[in-house]
Amino acid sequence: MTTNTLKYDLPAGIVVFLVALPLCLGIALASGAPLFSGIISGIIGGIVVGLASGSHTSVSGPAAGLAAVVLASITKLGAFEILLAAIVIAGALQLIMGVARAGVIANYIPSNVIRGLLAAIGILLILKQLPHAIGYDANRADESSFIQANGENTFSAILHAFAAITPGALIIALLSMLALVVWDKTPLKNVKLLPAPLFVVVLGVALQLTFAQFFPALAIAPAHLVDIPPVDTNNLGAYLQLPDLAHFTNRDVWIVGVTIAIVASLETLLNVEAVDKLDPHKRETPPNRELVAQGLGNICAGLLGGLPVTSVIVRSSVNVQNDNRTKASSVIHGLLLLASVLVLAPMLNLIPLAALAAILIVTGYKLAKVSLFRDMYKKGWSQFVPFVVTVAAIVLTDLLTGVLIGLAASLFYLMRSHFRNPFSIEQYRLHIGDVIKMELPNQVSFLNKATIKSTLWEIPANANVLIDASATDYIDNDVLEIIDDYRVVAAERNVRLNVIGLRDEYRLQDPIQFVPALDRDTQTKLRPDDVLQLLRDGNERFRSGRTTNKYYLHQAEATTSGQHPMAVVVNCIDSRTSPEIIFDAGIGDLLTVRIAGNVISREIIGSLEIAHKLGAKLIVVKGHSSCGAIGLALQNEKGHSVGAITGKIRKAIDDCQCGAQHPPSGPAMLEQVTRRNIENSLDEIIAGSAFLRERIARGEMGLVGAYHDIATRTVQFGELVTPDRIDGPLAA
Repeated sequence: MTTNTLKYDLPAGIVVFLVALPLCLGIALASGAPLFSGIISGIIGGIVVGLASGSHTSVSGPAAGLAAVVLASITKLGAFEILLAAIVIAGALQLIMGVARAGVIANYIPSNVIRGLLAAIGILLILKQLPHAIGYDANRADESSFIQANGENTFSAILHAFAAITPGALIIALLSMLALVVWDKTPLKNVKLLPAPLFVVVLGVALQLTFAQFFPALAIAPAHLVDIPPVDTNNLGAYLQLPDLAHFTNRDVWIVGVTIAIVASLETLLNVEAVDKLDPHKRETPPNRELVAQGLGNICAGLLGGLPVTSVIVRSSVNVQNDNRTKASSVIHGLLLLASVLVLAPMLNLIPLAALAAILIVTGYKLAKVSLFRDMYKKGWSQFVPFVVTVAAIVLTDLLTGVLIGLAASLFYLMRSHFRNPFSIEQYRLHIGDVIKMELPNQVSFLNKATIKSTLWEIPANANVLIDASATDYIDNDVLEIIDDYRVVAAERNVRLNVIGLRDEYRLQDPIQFVPALDRDTQTKLRPDDVLQLLRDGNERFRSGRTTNKYYLHQAEATTSGQHPMAVVVNCIDSRTSPEIIFDAGIGDLLTVRIAGNVISREIIGSLEIAHKLGAKLIVVKGHSSCGAIGLALQNEKGHSVGAITGKIRKAIDDCQCGAQHPPSGPAMLEQVTRRNIENSLDEIIAGSAFLRERIARGEMGLVGAYHDIATRTVQFGELVTPDRIDGPLAA
């Protein structure tokens, strides 16, 4: 914490404290526990958990979600002191879960469910606080359950509230909400130590005192104000209840302790995931550390007479909405709770509950804006339906039940998607012909059986089929049987089948009936224009990011006895232009001759003649953009042996400058010389080898120039050299 962050954390901590104070008392009342136990838990949640937690935004304390569990547990165990022993056990179990890294479960909660949780809390804040805003305070807890502890439900409480409107409370609520809405349009927004909610609380107290003095008909009764019970500061020990340690061997105590540990941990993990989504700085809460912090908090709560603590979404949301920066705001709220019961009670008991309700209603609106529903709808039904189901389920049941229903809806869409799209299928052309590739996902279940079978059985005869399971960790036995059965079908349809990546425990050997490496028969059948098209296809795959898996081990084994390349590429030495990568080629597909500036010499021509003898059907001379050798030639660099390269390129420069009234400069000149240099290299090959001229004229060998634009990853091919060019003056 620094001075720069304190100016944000202090106001946020004050507002969270004002919201948390009546809620701590209300939850204790709803839980059937001593009122002071709620305050103790609020203090522990703020100070102990706040210091131990790794979250910058989460605020912990007693939660309404555990009120029913606590009430039932006190009834079952017979005394609050026995429940305290169960809370200590729950804290110890949470501590163990944190150390054992059980917090990883938070990573498996879908985003649509988390967003549904936030929207539902927003709607609940509005619905639950409406009665308080108009002066109906029959329920004092921040309950998230549809069925309330006082026997009413969310909607019946609102109906009863409109039959019992307190005019003074309604005026305070309306003016408070108006102040919160227009606050950012006033100069007061720049005063960091005076946040809008704090101003609203002061306004509410001022209005209440004004009503009492001048407008008795609008005066608010004590029942609609914050009510902190008086505390004897000379006898604080009387308010601390200790656990009955003799009951640690009681089986029922352990059952309650385990229940509280599970419910509190799940609620905490859900809340911190949700609050992290709200955090404008997108900081991540370490879930395991959070479990440890909650465990420490519950151990302290059990030992000092408090209620179980969890991360609380309402207080955490208020914390974020008031622009806190560090966890100091949570600690400040805990310290203020401590001070409130010691010295601030008379002052705080003047705060109308309607003013606090206004703060929570505006917070709820920010959590459940219409734009959130619109954005989720745009993401498609698979995201929108679980989101809406989560919202409705939480509003109509309770937080944990609603989240579980939302998870079930999300799981349904996940299984539906898994059933519909259990694999990716792609068809591409290689030198061995078209290949149909089926790539299996990480998990392949029996749900995928029908789709995989229908897809495989619909593949036409004489195809090359590749089933790639190299990224798959689990394949259901039913799917393995489908793959095994397809071997028979493939053989009958003359389909060459490769199955790659099956794990040893499946006891199915990978059949390899074709390898994407050239053999002599395939090489012999290829014509120069076929090879040119294969290179174009390969470059298109590279350009679009859809390069094929090469299975180099299989290719290496297939080429150990000999090579049968389809083309030879004269390429610059530039590190960004490797032909095997640019053309998405495998081992044995290409011969490469690399020399700066892709210039031609007698030795290179000899290499090209050897390439023909090895069966290559096409010669490609490939230049590229931003060529360093061309750049040096343009700078007339000839030092040492560099001149052997730049001297050959010089002819292309002269060609570009000769006869041009305004020759280009800069990058345009560099590109023009590069393209001209490619044509000159083609001419040198034609002029330098009668052997190659004869093969090109007979169509046994093709010759083509190519320009590789590095920025766009695209290779632009020229036209294959024709007999007219071979028989021209240069060849003669």
